[in-house]
Amino acid sequence: MKKEIIAKKVEQSQLVEQTFDFWFNNKDSHIRSPFPEYIRPDLKRIATQSFHNWINGLSSGAEKELNDEIIGEKFEEIIFEEGLKLVLTEDEKISINYPFLPKINDEINSDDKLGKSVIIDRSVGKEGDHIFLIVSLEKVANKERWETKFELPK
Repeated sequence: MKKEIIAKKVEQSQLVEQTFDFWFNNKDSHIRSPFPEYIRPDLKRIATQSFHNWINGLSSGAEKELNDEIIGEKFEEIIFEEGLKLVLTEDEKISINYPFLPKINDEINSDDKLGKSVIIDRSVGKEGDHIFLIVSLEKVANKERWETKFELPK
């Protein structure tokens, strides 16, 4: 497939708009946008340009191997890479790197901690070869603070 055809195919298939629509709009309670509002216009422009640059850099052999699935995965990968460059806080980077995990202000109901708590902070830590999301919480009932951690995929 020639580069011009690939670029045109992407635009005609509405891959760009559908992908941004998926990641910029909350679809339900477990898929929430990891990209803050303030980066979205720039992210859309930069990621689209980076994608076109990637297409233009392909060898003719690589072009022949492309299919819709590879094109879609690469475009999504670029969106996340560029998004990480644009955000300002470590917590925003955590949201982009791990978009399906709980976020600050989420409520967690923990039986062993007796009721509802709210996430007040998150960080990533490492113990040996293991990476963890460290979550600081505050009990709704009495404002007592506690911490837990989840192992993250490598």
